[in-house]
Amino acid sequence: MSLVLVAVLAIATLCVVCGAILGFAAVRFRVQGNPIAEQINSLLPQTQCGQCGYPGCKPYAEAIAGGDKINKCPPGGAATISALAQLLDVAAEPLDAAEGEKPPMVAYIREAECIGCTKCIQACPVDAIVGAAKHMHTVISSECTGCDLCIEPCPVDCIDMLPVPSSLSDWHWQPPLAAAQLIASDREQAA
Repeated sequence: MSLVLVAVLAIATLCVVCGAILGFAAVRFRVQGNPIAEQINSLLPQTQCGQCGYPGCKPYAEAIAGGDKINKCPPGGAATISALAQLLDVAAEPLDAAEGEKPPMVAYIREAECIGCTKCIQACPVDAIVGAAKHMHTVISSECTGCDLCIEPCPVDCIDMLPVPSSLSDWHWQPPLAAAQLIASDREQAA
């Protein structure tokens, strides 16, 4: 046998042994995720904005599964709180945010003022901002989650948060003022 063939066989044998050890370790030491945390995470809006006090939706979902409150997500609002309450079989609480529930927002870059610093691109958790260094940037509206994490790092303050314009697919009648006041008073009494 040639020396090269012996070396190839030795390396192949070593690879098979290491593969078997890794396969055994993967099965033996597998870490199961918390299935309730995964269900909670699927209900969260996936904005990764950190407004709940956690660095993203998955850590907040794990915290909720561990016993934290379900009412800390401003982008999700009342709909998310209601869905979480139903999933966890707990009472829905009003949103725990200083500014309350916000309407859906989208970032808008005033392109004439943009200096192309890329700081907003680095801050965006969902890669909704495109551009290159020293060139203007723009926001892909359909990808923007409205988390407003891009506003603070902007050195020239050329980013605005604007309400998402209504389209035919999401337009609905606004309730009359009296009905809106009734809904608000019912929520206060429930709390």
